[in-house]
Amino acid sequence: NLISAKIDGEIVKPTLTDEGLTCDVPDMPFMWEAEVQIAPGANTALEGLYLSNGMYCTQCEAEGFRKITYYPDRPDVMSTFTVRINGPHPVLLSNGNPVAAGDGWAEWHDPWPKPAYLFALVAGELVAHRDTFTTMEGRKVDLALYVRPGDEGKCAFGMQALKDSMKWDEDVYGRAYDLDVFNIVAVDDFNMGAMENKGLNIFNASAVLASPETSTDGNFERIEAIIAHEYFHNWTGNRITCRDWFQLCLKEGLTVFRAAEFTSDMRSAPVKRISDVIDLRARQFPEDQGPRAHPVRPESFQEINNFYTATVYEKGAEVSRMLKILVGDAAYAEALTLYFDRHDGQACTIEDWLKVFEDTTGRDLGQFKRWYSQAGTPHLEVDESFENGTFTLTFRQQTPPSTATPDPQPQGIPVAVGLLGPDGSEVMATQVLEITEAQQSFSFPGQEAQPIPSILRGFSAPVVLKHNVDHAFLLAHDTDPYNRWEAARDLGTQSLLMAITTGAAPKPEWLDGVAGVLSDETLDPAYRAYTLALPGQSQVASDLHNGGKTPDPDAIWVAHEAHRQALSDRMADMLPALYARHQVDAPYAPDAAQSGTRALGNAVLSLLTRQDRGDTAQSQFDSATNMT
Repeated sequence: NLISAKIDGEIVKPTLTDEGLTCDVPDMPFMWEAEVQIAPGANTALEGLYLSNGMYCTQCEAEGFRKITYYPDRPDVMSTFTVRINGPHPVLLSNGNPVAAGDGWAEWHDPWPKPAYLFALVAGELVAHRDTFTTMEGRKVDLALYVRPGDEGKCAFGMQALKDSMKWDEDVYGRAYDLDVFNIVAVDDFNMGAMENKGLNIFNASAVLASPETSTDGNFERIEAIIAHEYFHNWTGNRITCRDWFQLCLKEGLTVFRAAEFTSDMRSAPVKRISDVIDLRARQFPEDQGPRAHPVRPESFQEINNFYTATVYEKGAEVSRMLKILVGDAAYAEALTLYFDRHDGQACTIEDWLKVFEDTTGRDLGQFKRWYSQAGTPHLEVDESFENGTFTLTFRQQTPPSTATPDPQPQGIPVAVGLLGPDGSEVMATQVLEITEAQQSFSFPGQEAQPIPSILRGFSAPVVLKHNVDHAFLLAHDTDPYNRWEAARDLGTQSLLMAITTGAAPKPEWLDGVAGVLSDETLDPAYRAYTLALPGQSQVASDLHNGGKTPDPDAIWVAHEAHRQALSDRMADMLPALYARHQVDAPYAPDAAQSGTRALGNAVLSLLTRQDRGDTAQSQFDSATNMT
């Protein structure tokens, strides 16, 4: 309810509608004042300012601030905010730095211009877990993680994850934190996962709080990743924001990519890459193939909250990754420095983002820009030939048409390729081939024998690869960990499909290849655990459907069970020793080393129990010090 409105101190009578407020204004800068009354307790939309279990909380992205007061609620309207909160609550928080406080009131000032969607306010009965961080510039930052009373014992890991994120952003991107305080509020009453409000991140408690008694290694890793994501928004989203919501991938895709790099550095890079691709295929590829297909930068929307999709986030991150692959690490770092220098304090577009890469490298990224404007997953078909010592790869790209993109054009696709000799040795280290045409060939002369190509190493582009290859050979010899895992997955899928459709036994080459990876002590334990896993039953059902067959859930389950049993039988003699080597005797820590060891130990245990070794599982359960 509007109580009063003034322009330059004079009362005005604006026109009010459900869409907002209209008023005649001077043709010059002016001061607008509005006094409104709102009812947070009746705000069941949980957007804007709402009351839940006695605590006031905000959620303003994308268009929640307009539920608080009349304001030009657009991301390209950026302003400094001074906020005074009056109330009986022991904790009164907002963005920026605290500048004054008294009995029942607190005042905050954020010196950095920001759009209204980043406004935050929290008032309630909370307790703080405190720490400090000294930036690379020598400034001391006060850190606090606010929780409900009783949750204080679950904060330590989240606080360390925040400090690790701050240090990583300094080391890798040269970005120091820019306020005197950084606060996180973690409560069950927040209806989103987490929100990057400037200087006052708000999280659902599940995304911050953890303890060995109630959380698994996977929970700890998820918390670390979410805290990093929201912190990294301080520069990619807050200091540089979006001109409009059609540019959402500019902040979200880039920040998802930055957070993935962080997790890769903190934990197992191959496992992080594999898990991201599994998620991409499970969530984003189906989106591209169905009625909800849309470009990374959509062109229209009916409801802004429907914009927060796997295409905008995960595929948007893949586009940022491809840019780095195309230009190389050094040019990427130079381009990002230029991006921060040129656009700090601005609301930007995808064109602004691509321009810094063009200016840094001299490249024309006009074709690459189609990744932002075209819907659909490109299909990349590969043929190979060998003649007179020259090995040739021919690529054909084709993106299925969709309602969003009825006539897709060829896109710039970076394809990382390595060549292996017949003996398994690497005869050509990884090179990045840039596919720009509908059909394109690349030749590699001077080969003594026909090599075996390892294509799309590291899953260098979000495409569907069609290539007849000896998966068993790659599983045994490929030096690229992602493609080695992919070979195991493809071989396992083939074996499952054969078992389901013909009743065939599990492929011996799959059993031997996985056994070889599992027993290779030079490989990361977490990676070996991932390689052990079969393709999911839903994925097998999808593959059957795409092959024109009706999936039978019973047959799929039986095939999975037969393959797991066959792998257990194949490795029966080595399983006890392998299990014993992957137990953790040290006090529990959810770090990469311990988590990876537990992952492999439990994966081996799942095979060991099929050899009538249930006593081992019981013993582990009885002596366990943590949920994992």
